Amino acid sequence: MGDVRKNRVISLREPIGVALETLRAHKLRSFLMLLGIILSVSTLIIVVALISGVNRYIAERVANLGSNVFIVARFPIITEAEELVKATRRNKLITLDDYQALHDNLTLPLRQGVEVDTNEKVRANGQSLDDTEIRGVSSSMADIDVEEPESGRYITEGDDLHRATVTMIGADLAAKLFNGLDPIGRELEIGGLPFEIVGVAKPIGSVLGQSQDNFVYIPIQTYLKIYGAPGGVTINIQARAPDWMARTQDEARVLMRARHHLKPDETDNFGILDSATLMNLWKQLTGVIAIAMVGVVSVFLVIGGVVIMNVMLATVTERTREIGIRKSLGARRNDILLQFLIEATVMAATGGAIGVAVAYALTLLVKATTSVPMSVPLTAVILAEVISAAVGVFFGVYPAQKAARLEPIEALRVEI
Repeated sequence: MGDVRKNRVISLREPIGVALETLRAHKLRSFLMLLGIILSVSTLIIVVALISGVNRYIAERVANLGSNVFIVARFPIITEAEELVKATRRNKLITLDDYQALHDNLTLPLRQGVEVDTNEKVRANGQSLDDTEIRGVSSSMADIDVEEPESGRYITEGDDLHRATVTMIGADLAAKLFNGLDPIGRELEIGGLPFEIVGVAKPIGSVLGQSQDNFVYIPIQTYLKIYGAPGGVTINIQARAPDWMARTQDEARVLMRARHHLKPDETDNFGILDSATLMNLWKQLTGVIAIAMVGVVSVFLVIGGVVIMNVMLATVTERTREIGIRKSLGARRNDILLQFLIEATVMAATGGAIGVAVAYALTLLVKATTSVPMSVPLTAVILAEVISAAVGVFFGVYPAQKAARLEPIEALRVEI
């Protein structure tokens, strides 16, 4: 048994060695031969890295509504213009009364909060920032929201009750308007009105180059007193655990439908959104990109495979006499077939490995020089190598069969 295993190792080692030596001896030809494989694998890895990185980024920065949190808003996810027009006519604004009704009657949620936002100019220390997001929030949002104070505090129930002019600001405002000073206790003008800073939020970062730290929080009653809510509010509901999400959403939907006097056969005139819904929408978009790239990768793979097949056919011609000698010494047809198949597979797999290395280097360069998130999953590397090897096997079958079918006497007569 040991001898059989040893012979198998030797039979594999020789064609692998021959393939690698061929690549080393003819560098330019090898590069041109493997160019299609390298391009296809590089493209595959880069696209997968981009989609994987952006998916993770969106999940953490955009679609992250909080732990087990969903929102009740005027609109659900809408991807068609015609449906948006219908929803604009049909769907009602979500009001503070809706929030109060849910807050008083829902039994399943762990917590509920409400928020509303607009954009406004803010000013402090003789400097100003335009288009800052102003969020009016209920105090209950402190335990629901993904934003939390790094120093100071969040908006409290007392702030809301007394319509206090206090604010928790984002990290960007603290850095740009106070230049290293502690903002706590200082004054910030929001739309020309003075507010006392009671908290500074933890930095969030940016999403595709857009800062997520350019905001201020104020009590929702203060917000409504100043701005009103012409566009309605957004209700945040936190379920007790992940397996409570569906039941809690159903309870909120039933109550909202009852408040809006909807018949059983009528469509919801409001939206219920959670992180999974937002991520599914994003993955549908990236799925279209992935499908388009499959076509590009397939073209490169076919081109690379055809080139490998032609090179292997030339190799068979060059080594016809060698094949005749091997057969005359007892090599079987399957031995010759396996030898050339292994050589073609090794060549394609080598091109795949080079493609992976090129793609990985490019992703590191992009991450170091831009804000585009990229992440190379191990599964993509394994898949790329498997596909490369499969291309080698597929396009190596014909040259290998041609070599295996050579008659030893005829092969020995060939002069190379």
